[in-house]
Amino acid sequence: MISKKERTREMILQASYRLFARDGFNKVTMKDVCDATGMSRGGLYSHFAGTKELFEAILIEISKKDEMDFYKEMDEGLSAVDILDRALVLMRDEMEHSEDSLSLAMYEYAGTVSNDMMNRFNRIGEQKWTALIEYGMARGEFQRVDVAEIVNVILYVYQGVRMWSRIVSMTPETFDSITNHIRKQLVVKEP
Repeated sequence: MISKKERTREMILQASYRLFARDGFNKVTMKDVCDATGMSRGGLYSHFAGTKELFEAILIEISKKDEMDFYKEMDEGLSAVDILDRALVLMRDEMEHSEDSLSLAMYEYAGTVSNDMMNRFNRIGEQKWTALIEYGMARGEFQRVDVAEIVNVILYVYQGVRMWSRIVSMTPETFDSITNHIRKQLVVKEP
């Protein structure tokens, strides 16, 4: 059973996520979090010392709830194409809904506080995508590709679009073209 303290912490994280997604890292203050949660400053500070710790807690929670758990799916023997297709649907949805994205906040955090955590998350992404692509090639489901090259395209185009979609109008066709391109580069063409 989840304790009251854990429920309060989760509520703080959810409210803060929305603030950081909307305003970025640099603009959010602990007062903003108090206003969004209805908590007193003392109550909030009993959970988090500041916005840095709060943002880092959000990032850690996100990493725990990774919806693209390729390793588990590969261990279960699922098709590499099915794993890829599911990941591309998630990526497309995240690109299209920039209002829910922490990309701006992560960029600001890395530039003002530390990029160590961002480098760690990036390495995790590189390793995960590398493993999936190698798995797909070994199973004959993916074409032989330069793995590092396609991983770079996947990670940096995806993050770039998430950032740019906050400031430039993009159509659903743009998101489709990106995910379709990634799929075409990887999946073996059927005869």
